[in-house]
Amino acid sequence: MAIKRGFLSEHFEGIAVKRLAAVDANPEASNQHEVTGSEPLLRILGSKDRKFPKGGADDRFPATYIWLGGEQEAMSEEGFLSWYDSRRNQPKRSAEWRLYYQSNAVTELMKPGDVLFLARKPDGHVLFIVTPDESTIRNQFIWLFGLDEQIGMKFESQEIGDGNDAELDFAARYILDELGIELEEKEADKLDRLIEKFGLKFPTTTVLSGLARSSLPEVSARDDPDEALLLWMEREEQLFRRLERRIVAERIAQGFMLDDGADVDGFIGFSLSVQNRRKSRAGAALENHIAAVLEANEIRFAHGVETENRNKPDFLFPGQVEYRDAAFPTALLTMLGSKSTVKDRWRQVLSEAIRIERKHLLTLEPGVSEHQTNEMRTKLLQLVVPRRLHQTYRPHQQAWLMDLSAFLAIVTERERAL
Repeated sequence: MAIKRGFLSEHFEGIAVKRLAAVDANPEASNQHEVTGSEPLLRILGSKDRKFPKGGADDRFPATYIWLGGEQEAMSEEGFLSWYDSRRNQPKRSAEWRLYYQSNAVTELMKPGDVLFLARKPDGHVLFIVTPDESTIRNQFIWLFGLDEQIGMKFESQEIGDGNDAELDFAARYILDELGIELEEKEADKLDRLIEKFGLKFPTTTVLSGLARSSLPEVSARDDPDEALLLWMEREEQLFRRLERRIVAERIAQGFMLDDGADVDGFIGFSLSVQNRRKSRAGAALENHIAAVLEANEIRFAHGVETENRNKPDFLFPGQVEYRDAAFPTALLTMLGSKSTVKDRWRQVLSEAIRIERKHLLTLEPGVSEHQTNEMRTKLLQLVVPRRLHQTYRPHQQAWLMDLSAFLAIVTERERAL
């Protein structure tokens, strides 16, 4: 059963990007909440005035304002955007287009040098997304929308469709998830048949990981470990989200009511449990599939065993016995950390196996910032990323990255020397 995917054009019609100047980000600098407009925005927002008139209907763009910074730094507000030609009634003068934003918790965080992405959805809704420059999430958007790395002070824009339409593979789905965009599965019926036996209960992650792998019998972790890992993770994510949808729908149908009114705490607790389950399950699923790749390639390893000070690296090669044997050559020891997203948590790996100076960390996070990868290099931590995700990184980062196949080759060579 091959994986069927959607395309970016199903969710966006166009994208524009610019670096914010002081006049854009600081209302006091211009006495107004305005982002300098430019001709490229016409291709995305159109040539019709969209504003709140003195009389009549509100024709502004409905908008979601989103701030995405580092780990746990995310915020969103619903609102509107105005877009109009301020010289509409002056036919002898050239058009002067202006984009006005609302003051809210997101726009108050903006500062000069941040990057603004304006993404228009097919229904006319606009995402007003602000990210710090040179951040991981900024890199991810640049890759997803096929934009130029060099972001200027004027808007650059492009339509999304023929010739510029990314397939929503694992990396694209990961990034859209950051925006809270839930994808509609293209093979929902097939996925539902696979999870039907679970009813309205989550199976263990081990069981779901096994189902994901067995549903893709044509995938070989021996022939192409990098692609196998991504396809298995993508399939498990599909299965989990379909089952989650059933379970959450059932819980919502039951309602959140107490004898004396709405159970607000119950609703908030349930919502948090959904998010926490997604995060913890993703990490456990990644470890399950890495272990399956190692077993398929007949590599000796220990999973989650203790080294020193109660530390437990995710994978230790060739095993715990060899690691604890002071006479065993240090050069033949290897460790691999596993984190579906690195964020700032990659430093945890540094203390997990003191005998091993150069450590390895596998992640599925696209486009990790140069600041972080540079620091990893100085700490002798080698990032391992499945080959298909290398394209989300900058060229000089790609030269340093290691794919899973190359990591397996290193471990195999060391184990042959035993």
